[in-house]
Amino acid sequence: MFSFQDVIGQEEAKEKLLLEVHEDRIPHAQLFCGPAGSGKLSLALAYARYICCTNRTDKDACGVCPSCVKWDKLVHPDVHFMFPIIKSAKAKKEVCDDYIAAWRQLLVGGTYFDLSHWMNEMGAENGQPIIYAKESDEIARKLSLKSSEGGYKITLIWLPEKMHETCANKLLKLLEEPPAKTLFLLVSEAPEMLLPTIVSRTQRFNVPRITEADISQALQQRYGIQEQESNAIAHMSNGNFIKALEAIHLNEDKKQFFDMFVNLMRMAYQRRVRNMKEWSEQAADMGREKQKNFLEYCQRMTRENFIYNLHRPEMNYMTPQEQGFATRFAPFVNERNVAGIMHELSEAQIHIEQNVNARMVFFDFALKMIVLLKPVS
Repeated sequence: MFSFQDVIGQEEAKEKLLLEVHEDRIPHAQLFCGPAGSGKLSLALAYARYICCTNRTDKDACGVCPSCVKWDKLVHPDVHFMFPIIKSAKAKKEVCDDYIAAWRQLLVGGTYFDLSHWMNEMGAENGQPIIYAKESDEIARKLSLKSSEGGYKITLIWLPEKMHETCANKLLKLLEEPPAKTLFLLVSEAPEMLLPTIVSRTQRFNVPRITEADISQALQQRYGIQEQESNAIAHMSNGNFIKALEAIHLNEDKKQFFDMFVNLMRMAYQRRVRNMKEWSEQAADMGREKQKNFLEYCQRMTRENFIYNLHRPEMNYMTPQEQGFATRFAPFVNERNVAGIMHELSEAQIHIEQNVNARMVFFDFALKMIVLLKPVS
């Protein structure tokens, strides 16, 4: 667990990280970047564990030394985590340590997850997950203490782009003048949203998409999926192992998104305005993060259905259920309306970000779909 052998594929990335340790040229701050589901977090965790291990091999942590035993439970005293949270005044939860039990539980269950999975683990329905300003003070305090194990003190920051501006500025000072034997590992999916000064003080480590062959092999070996099915899932996932896992473990959010997308398109085509109003109220009742994820899902489905018309299956990345719907729906997404649909989805996303009334946003989008899906007479 949390070892290089647990990372799906990414052999070249592993070799680079191992070489840094072997040659004793470990940067004090690294920025792991790459698309969702590529294994950035898995690599950063394996790298941190390898650095901490007191009896490491050439290729991985030993798994049995005192450091590795603590890593198995994520209780190493010199390893600290920062991640987005939702403040809860009622439960008196204000910093990451208040959520550390839930964070450990999620990681122990598997290191391939995204923000929506973490939101569910926190039990957070509404609100924007943020790394609050107070967190930088917490980390500064922890790093001021002497190393318990006599080695590096490591801070892993998951989704640093979610840092409050005050937190980011205080972190910048730590990066500029880091305490001795301190490492910062930032794992980001949107590095362009970070302060340029933070990016300039880190060594960027780009993580590519996982190859289809590596995903297929992992599905066969770890989950017992038959080769033909694993190959199909690997292609559909497009280098994203989170998508591959969701394909074999029915994800409730994705199932809900699919059902809502299908229902909206059918109601818009049939011009069932009253039902569409009820649909918009259902969408408005979801938390803001879930609403944004749903709109991203709608954009993906719009693109996939448009591409489906080209009859190039190697260019499509849909589940069998989504493909089944596309056989009937794809002809209605064409050169005439695809740009308009994508524009309206983007506008809806912007309005949700700006806290515009969600019922108005979703009902307005639903009504516009009536016009956009209307066949040319």
